[in-house]
Amino acid sequence: MTHPAPVDYRTEPGRYRHLKLSYDGAVATLAIEIDEDAGIRPGYKLKLNSYDLGVDIELHDALQRIRFEHPEVRSVIVTSARDRVFCSGANIFMLGVSSHGWKVNFCKFTNETRNGIEDSSRHSGLKFVAALNGACAGGGYELALACDDIVLVDDRSSSVSLPEVPLLGVLPGTGGLTRVTDKRHVRHDLADIFCTTAEGVRGQKAVDWRLVDAVAKPQQFAAVVRERAEKLAATSDRPADAKGVALTPLSRTDSANGLAYTHVAVVIDRARRNATFIVKAPDGAQPADVAAIEAAGAAWWPLQMARELDDAILHMRTNELDIGTWILKTEGDAAAVLACDAALLANQSHWFVRETIGMLRRTLARLDVSSRSLFSLIEPGSCFAGTLAELAFCADRAYMLVLPDEPERQPVLTLGEMNLGLLPMVNDQSRLARRFYEESGPMDAVRGALGQPLDGDAALTLGLVTAAPDDIDWEDEIRIALEERAAMSPDALTGLEANLRFAQKENMATRIFGRLTAWQNWIFQRPNAVGEKGALKVYGTGEKTAFDMNRV
Repeated sequence: MTHPAPVDYRTEPGRYRHLKLSYDGAVATLAIEIDEDAGIRPGYKLKLNSYDLGVDIELHDALQRIRFEHPEVRSVIVTSARDRVFCSGANIFMLGVSSHGWKVNFCKFTNETRNGIEDSSRHSGLKFVAALNGACAGGGYELALACDDIVLVDDRSSSVSLPEVPLLGVLPGTGGLTRVTDKRHVRHDLADIFCTTAEGVRGQKAVDWRLVDAVAKPQQFAAVVRERAEKLAATSDRPADAKGVALTPLSRTDSANGLAYTHVAVVIDRARRNATFIVKAPDGAQPADVAAIEAAGAAWWPLQMARELDDAILHMRTNELDIGTWILKTEGDAAAVLACDAALLANQSHWFVRETIGMLRRTLARLDVSSRSLFSLIEPGSCFAGTLAELAFCADRAYMLVLPDEPERQPVLTLGEMNLGLLPMVNDQSRLARRFYEESGPMDAVRGALGQPLDGDAALTLGLVTAAPDDIDWEDEIRIALEERAAMSPDALTGLEANLRFAQKENMATRIFGRLTAWQNWIFQRPNAVGEKGALKVYGTGEKTAFDMNRV
């Protein structure tokens, strides 16, 4: 059997097939012009500006380019380069021919990219205007919903719609239902009508229902959009005269059983169905002031490491579905990691440092929502310190070796200010606050231990690790834990981990990744969606959908 080529998330604007970026002072324009013959997989055409994973990969990269390479940009107009159609959403024929795993990974990455738009609006002062110059449906409207402002052309035909339920028997699964209610506060009965009406809503009615912020006649549309983009730009503190940092291509060596970058490596054990992620500390002296940080550019350790780890996570999630457990390790000099953290903290108001913190935040959050078991192992040579200690707190379990007779080899864990909220999960909680349910006793103890190298016994006493075996028990305990995990149902583990990782605080993002995604995953496997006569299978064929009318 021929296996498709692995998906590569690395790209750059010169290779785009679907998006066009342009810049005009403080305002950038991201124009959607999808090449219908350039799907990431064969078997469908991307008609009517419909998208697949390949389009989202370009969107993710385009956002990165704006964030880092164009600090002068304060607002982004997201529009279509085609007449009378903004975006018709995820390509239905692509969904119809895709495996369940492909659909789920596609939706998750799409969710993360939309959330990344909102993350930049909230943390970086980068604002977004959706300029809907034509019909906007399904995932196209979900892209618009991620923006700060939505302007719809009032041409008597263009509308916004979420037609998934009536047309496809599935949900607006990349945040549509949740953003309509939680973000735009559309009344629930109106949302019910909107989400069960295939033709959508247009004109002033869309404004009245809070589905868009403004409408404009075709003749005034461009001027109204520009005015609103400039008004949003005026609220931003991104610098007008800063020099951008070029995101140079990531260097990666692929082998049959792993990936190797400069600061990150992944080693796959196919027999045991696990992969070990090794994140390395920087070498040598690290830049401490803004001038030196800017000079380092994309090679600055926090940024390069985050980009490499992000790429590794995406590669493994999409291309290695059978690898169910990810083992998180670190190696190198903890002092060098803490020195980088000190520079991040001291200069966090600088635009480039702020964007680097954002990259770290989004990358670690990508780990949190990955449907893999995460175990961290703290061993001799580890550097779970500051930012890299977050890898231990991401994990479902953290094991720390104790060496009572070898103090010089004793691994340690060191907490820093970066662990107290600068790198929150998608529910806006720090991982330590999640760990201790924000209870004052353990959180005060954690604050009292900042900067102290903690051995296994001390880390266990503070509740920072799951277990601290000595060298006699270490190998057997780790082996048994990994073997037990590999023997359990992957489906049950996915549900278990998702519920335990976000155990207290909930917000719009966790509702999208949790409740909405869980329902969509279930619906994606039901015959009403994907059976022989399911809506996704017969769409566009002229055949009538045959629903099983049993309400489950």
